[in-house]
Amino acid sequence: MAENGLASRLYNGEAGLNIVGRRKLWFGVAGALILVAILSFAFQRFSLGIEFAGGNSFQVPASVGTLDDAEREVNSALAAENTGVKVATTQKVGGPGGDSYELRTPQLTVEQANAVKAQVAQDLNINVDEISGNQVSEAWGSQVTERAVLGLVIFIALVMVYLILRFEWRMAVAAVSSLFMNLILTAGIYSLVGFEVTPSTIIGFLTILGFALYDVVVVFDKVQENTRGITANNNMTYGEAANLAVNQSLMRSLNTSVVALLPVGGLLFIGAGLLGAGTLKDLGLVLFVGMAVAFLTSILVATPLLALLKDYDPRIQAHNKRVQARRGALGRGEATGKIAPPPVGGPAADVIDPDSAALAGAAPKVGSRPAGKRSTGVRGGRPGGGGNRPGGTKRR
Repeated sequence: MAENGLASRLYNGEAGLNIVGRRKLWFGVAGALILVAILSFAFQRFSLGIEFAGGNSFQVPASVGTLDDAEREVNSALAAENTGVKVATTQKVGGPGGDSYELRTPQLTVEQANAVKAQVAQDLNINVDEISGNQVSEAWGSQVTERAVLGLVIFIALVMVYLILRFEWRMAVAAVSSLFMNLILTAGIYSLVGFEVTPSTIIGFLTILGFALYDVVVVFDKVQENTRGITANNNMTYGEAANLAVNQSLMRSLNTSVVALLPVGGLLFIGAGLLGAGTLKDLGLVLFVGMAVAFLTSILVATPLLALLKDYDPRIQAHNKRVQARRGALGRGEATGKIAPPPVGGPAADVIDPDSAALAGAAPKVGSRPAGKRSTGVRGGRPGGGGNRPGGTKRR
């Protein structure tokens, strides 16, 4: 029973998942998610860190107590100075002088920042020099964003060139479209949930592009293998061959994603969650979300979109019509694919085999491999082989 389980069938590429055939469903779901993400960009917007929105940061020695104690004292000082703002984010950081708490606030004036430092030092009974403060301008974040966009454009251009040379332009378009969808959905999750966007987040966005591209190339390589010379036979349509490739590479993609997510999950949940290494949270979070979304887009979007684009190719259109016409003829019992002995001097012709015709009315099972060629006992267009003439008359 275990040999016929889902895991075994996935490993052997025989799960029979009709992914390409249900592309309208995947495209509909993808379109709805993209719409939600865009609406979130417009109304919910992003929770920007002080590197992008501008702000102030205060570092308080960890010896004063807990992180909550430090946050409470800073908020109290902000209220006493009538700044009208509160602490936005907090995290524990390490340094040469020991651990400290970093507390970030929206933009303050120089006078307000100095007054807050003095008030916090007085409340915590420490020297004011032990509290360090920094002011970050939003112009720095703008420069980071510009460099990130430039890096993204260069990356996409190089990817397009590579995929066109390695595969074809339709595969390049499908792969890049899935990459953009991966970025939009990951950014949409950040906007909806309210995760803070920092420079580490931008670095993570660029990192997940490489992982997503690798996953797509693995699937497309199998698609190319299954569809090479497909127009020379009438066994499968292009979409069926592409769907077979997805089934055959699904377990590999799943294993790759799980293996990649395990260390990233450890970085996020253990490093940032349990150990309190807040600097790892931003990078680990975007990697975890982006890699999970990349696996889904590479399977449910990239290959179905490729099959859709190939359906507009006149050669593939003609091939798909021949396959459907052959299946229709087999289903009606008009042909079997067997070759009858030709009359002397005449062409070979299909013959009717009732058993084969009864079984040939439908497309091959989703995820199944093409059936092997059946021997007809014909060699060189003549029955019996060996160069003998019909009727057993030997050539003189």
